[in-house]
Amino acid sequence: MTGDSRSEGPVLLRDDRDGVRTLTLNRPRRKNAIDTELWGCLRDALDDAGTDPDVRAVVITGAAGAFCSGADIANPGTAHPMRKMRVLTDVALLLHELPVPTVAKVNGVAVGAGWNLALGCDLVVATPESTFSQIFTKRGLSLDLGGSWLLPKLVGLQQAKRLTLLAETVDAEQAHAMNLVTWVVPGDEIDAFVDELACKLVAGPPIALAQTKALLNEGADRTLRDALANETRAQAMNFATADAPEAFSAFVEKREPRFTGQWTVSRAQ
Repeated sequence: MTGDSRSEGPVLLRDDRDGVRTLTLNRPRRKNAIDTELWGCLRDALDDAGTDPDVRAVVITGAAGAFCSGADIANPGTAHPMRKMRVLTDVALLLHELPVPTVAKVNGVAVGAGWNLALGCDLVVATPESTFSQIFTKRGLSLDLGGSWLLPKLVGLQQAKRLTLLAETVDAEQAHAMNLVTWVVPGDEIDAFVDELACKLVAGPPIALAQTKALLNEGADRTLRDALANETRAQAMNFATADAPEAFSAFVEKREPRFTGQWTVSRAQ
């Protein structure tokens, strides 16, 4: 990823290890606030992760004890606001539609678009020191990066209004109680916890995980009839992979399954 004169090294670090891609926002002097360059790098990295068959899970985190302090309004750049928002829209949709599980590893602050970046992940791990705020109205702005869609689904309309209209800061325990954080773990244990969590996701059946994520994401906006039709379509695809028979065999043989996502339906002659 390209560099930034206001931080050391690339603005986005990428580490690929054992099927896990870790993306680290790397503008520590700005508490990893996202400027135009970093938005573009994040969009490209997520797009690449969605098409790389070796990536089975994605972890998003921030450098130097902060997750993300939001968009960098101190360095707004010269692009038209609508052009800037198109990049944010790309990032939010890519994260939502990524066919692999995603984990936000939150140390320190997650503010504004930074918090919504974490909420856009499938699972959120925080430390007791983590703090969160939908700070937009304090900046004369309305929420973005999917916050208007995500928050009501996660906490209900009234609590979403509380968080956004008042722009309150909440701690990790409050966020956990409101279903905005999946786990709160001690700061000295979060790396090991997320590593183990990512390993579990990588070991899962990739096609089934992708289908399950999509079904859950889409189900909230569908009728029961639509949801059942989508479940039928997804299940048919799962049965066309090697993973379902492998799971059944492993159960009978009392061993751990080895999931590959391999397609087993024969091509038409």
